[in-house]
Amino acid sequence: MPESVVLLHGFSGTRRAWDGVSSQLERERYSALALDLPGHGEAAGGERPITFSRCVADVLAAAPARFALCGYSLGGRVALHVALEAPQRVRRLVLISTTAGIDDGAERAARRASDERLAAELERMPIEDFIARWRSQPLFAGEPPEVARLAGEDHRRNRPAALADALRGIGTGEMTPLWARLGEIGMPVLVLVGERDAKFTALGERMVQGLPDAELIVVPGGHNLPLENPAAVAEALRGGD
Repeated sequence: MPESVVLLHGFSGTRRAWDGVSSQLERERYSALALDLPGHGEAAGGERPITFSRCVADVLAAAPARFALCGYSLGGRVALHVALEAPQRVRRLVLISTTAGIDDGAERAARRASDERLAAELERMPIEDFIARWRSQPLFAGEPPEVARLAGEDHRRNRPAALADALRGIGTGEMTPLWARLGEIGMPVLVLVGERDAKFTALGERMVQGLPDAELIVVPGGHNLPLENPAAVAEALRGGD
């Protein structure tokens, strides 16, 4: 029977961000289930406020009884919550370009204020203006034009006001840090980062130190590995074989 693999996208992405990865997973061996997180894509509607608890409930409701779980950026932070809430259901965990949160209180408050400013702008800005602003972050510097094009296409599948709700509820500034709880995650974990992504390479190294059974892999690419290097992501997902 194929192994079930649940895939969680990043902020302002959708389940379609995983198309390139899913296409490289052999169907006879893997059953890929890419989900839209609350406030994104086809899950833009629904109850408010958006919370990590709701994200966990949605993932567990959609997923089979046992599954491998892979999350990119925001999706990785949601994946950590799922693994902590229902460890008996998560067979293994793949975390891509993500973090366990901001543990410095002042830094977290500053990020929360920054997220709120962006959320307020999202409620009144056209999606194209948001895309231009989001893609201008140093995090995405050096991306090939094709990756930027694919990312823009995916952003356009969202509604700005719904993204604002998601940012307020499950943004990095809103998240209670999980660093002190990483030791509770007993399933195998693979942490994947891009070689150009210095910030998340450092965060990945820190996560691996706190996880009981974890490995860090650095691959060619930047922050958005599901779009830039889907082959490496697919190979990481095969790592549990």
